[in-house]
Amino acid sequence: MPLKTTRWDASEFLDSDASIAAYLNAAFEDGDPGFIAASIGHVAKAKGMSQIARETGLSRENLYRALSGDGNPELSTMTKVMQALGMRIQIAPAATSRPAKRKRAAA
Repeated sequence: MPLKTTRWDASEFLDSDASIAAYLNAAFEDGDPGFIAASIGHVAKAKGMSQIARETGLSRENLYRALSGDGNPELSTMTKVMQALGMRIQIAPAATSRPAKRKRAAA
């Protein structure tokens, strides 16, 4: 008898702010824009895509399209969705970044 499997759905396991934050941080660390968009889509699905659509003023269909692995959401869409999710994007220096060069003041 063959083994029956089901497709794994990340949104079923994103049940707390801590797990959502860890999931999104891992997606951003990966750096792949498609993976980031899809990960935000998984979180939006976990929270309720209809609710996120209402809060952002965007249609569910557009959200599903933009927040898929093939989507390319605009920054305004990403910030609206992140705000509706109760999350924020925070910037930190990369471990391999070089210090910024400072311009010398004219004498």
